[in-house]
Amino acid sequence: MRTVTLAPVLAPVLAPVFPLILALVLMVSGSLFGTGVSAQTMSSSLGSLKVTKMLGGLQTPWGIGFLPCPATCGDYLVSERNGALLYVSGGKSRRVKGVPRVFASGQGGLLDVMIPRDFAITREVFLTYARAQAGANAAGTALAVGRLSEDGAMLTNLRTIFKSAPGGKGGRHFGSRVIEARDGTLFVTLGERGDRPAAQDRSNHMGTIVRINRDGSVPGDNPFVGQDNIRPEIWSFGHRNPQGAALDAKGNLWTAEHGAKGGDEVNLIRKGGNFGWPIISYGVHYSGKKIGEGTTRQGMQQPEFYWDPSIAPSSIMIYSGALWPQWRGDMFVGSLKFDNIHRLSGRPLRAMEVLGSSETERVRDVVEAPDGSIWFLSIGQGAVFRLSPP
Repeated sequence: MRTVTLAPVLAPVLAPVFPLILALVLMVSGSLFGTGVSAQTMSSSLGSLKVTKMLGGLQTPWGIGFLPCPATCGDYLVSERNGALLYVSGGKSRRVKGVPRVFASGQGGLLDVMIPRDFAITREVFLTYARAQAGANAAGTALAVGRLSEDGAMLTNLRTIFKSAPGGKGGRHFGSRVIEARDGTLFVTLGERGDRPAAQDRSNHMGTIVRINRDGSVPGDNPFVGQDNIRPEIWSFGHRNPQGAALDAKGNLWTAEHGAKGGDEVNLIRKGGNFGWPIISYGVHYSGKKIGEGTTRQGMQQPEFYWDPSIAPSSIMIYSGALWPQWRGDMFVGSLKFDNIHRLSGRPLRAMEVLGSSETERVRDVVEAPDGSIWFLSIGQGAVFRLSPP
């Protein structure tokens, strides 16, 4: 079969009118994705960015997931850590019924929300959350899936397909993002629940990234399948608290992870990899004491980038270049500590710029919308914001 590409033929014809086409696309996408309630500007290396407030009045928002075009173009879901899942359409939100009961304590609660590629067929929605376990103040990260009703009012057939074992005490270090891999399997990032040695103990799930099938079963090609005293769901281990995760254009998994005092990391995740916590780190304990053996050890993975001092990275997004081609492949990492968004680029990764304004107060999630605009959740503002060309 011969493949014919029209790009070389059409390019000379479309080039003179491309700016007009782009303007029309942005105008239409602005109407599809809501007009927002207010608009400001933010400085960047590419000039001013328009900052539009899309939704306010949120209580500790955690994750955002866009429903696909064309049927539900412009609609999205937002999770709040207190256990609420909101369906947003036309700039108005309503609470979705049927979400799992969450352990809402400290960093625990309703966490990430992920819309799979086949949503138009299955209407499935995946949620990570802190789930209470046996024992006082005990909980672990879990993954649930349910079917969103046609009117967006309810999740039905809700079922938990993964529960971390054993879990831990208190409200620290749950992770957690859920990412759909290219092959349809699911990656879930898990914190070590404040139990540092547990991150090197593969008989539990703490401090790991797990990989499971859509029904919760274990893929046969996971790295530790069939090995004694190792949880077969584990894909990588030695993580502290990975709260950001994203796929690049080649399908590679990247994470943004909290260090202690210094040593926040961006990691390229490798199958079966040991990422070192708490044996190696580029930070120190909050007391100032040294962590483990230093910064390197044979057989343990090095970060692709790290921050010192810590920025408290909450999320990571790898940009497609749809509206800003110069940023194609760049990483955008939200900061809870410094109230901004960090842009990284290149190989090796380098810090390129920091995007910030009053709207970027404690950025929890950064995502790319279907129209190529960049959206983020601000805990401090209790709001959803959209970045677009001016």
